[in-house]
Amino acid sequence: MKKLIAMSLFFFLFFTLITSVNASVTIQATIDQSIYVVFNFENINSTIYERIKEHEALFNSSTIPKIIMKNLKNQNLTYAAYHNPELVFDDAKRSIQARFHLSGSDILNFTLNKATMAKICYARTDWRKFSVNLTDTLSLDFKVYFGTPVAQWKRINYTDPQKRTYSAYYYNYTGPSPFDPLCYFILPTTATSVRAIGDTVIFEIPPSLEDVLLNSPFLIISALIIVNIAVFLYREVRK
Repeated sequence: MKKLIAMSLFFFLFFTLITSVNASVTIQATIDQSIYVVFNFENINSTIYERIKEHEALFNSSTIPKIIMKNLKNQNLTYAAYHNPELVFDDAKRSIQARFHLSGSDILNFTLNKATMAKICYARTDWRKFSVNLTDTLSLDFKVYFGTPVAQWKRINYTDPQKRTYSAYYYNYTGPSPFDPLCYFILPTTATSVRAIGDTVIFEIPPSLEDVLLNSPFLIISALIIVNIAVFLYREVRK
């Protein structure tokens, strides 16, 4: 009985210590030709912060993207990859930043609106639903925090530090958690016709020069002209 009371007191003090400093985790996923994902863990309790640094095998730069890739693979979604994972510790602020890029057609899929020649982007966002261990005693369950479909999130105007404004989807989980979890899906400044269906964000952006050229009928006509000229010159040489 005494052991049970002691353990209960330990966990009570443990979580009180963590939450008393208003620790938070903010996910910023900026959508472009790939998705640039940043996890900001801030105001971490000093004891927990040191334990995270000590458990590099448990939590490192590739921990989160590898979990995401594994979850996608379990759904038979294999056209996805991550790039340039980084993990940055700020001892003065007791904060951690994990960042990486996600790409692939199972993450971002583009089609062409032939009526307007705009690119239609379909951005999958359910990769955010995973759990991760920060230490051997502390885990975060983003399936719980951000389980609500993005279509039900707040649509806001997000302003970055350079005062640029973007359309974004935002959610702040207010249930019990050792960290205050927030998540943003930030769209390009040129995004139009923005909407969300379930966990897929859909929007249109202007086509690139390459897209315009590849989908232009003049490209086909030019190719036919070049082929005809080549055939003509070949015949002239053969005479």
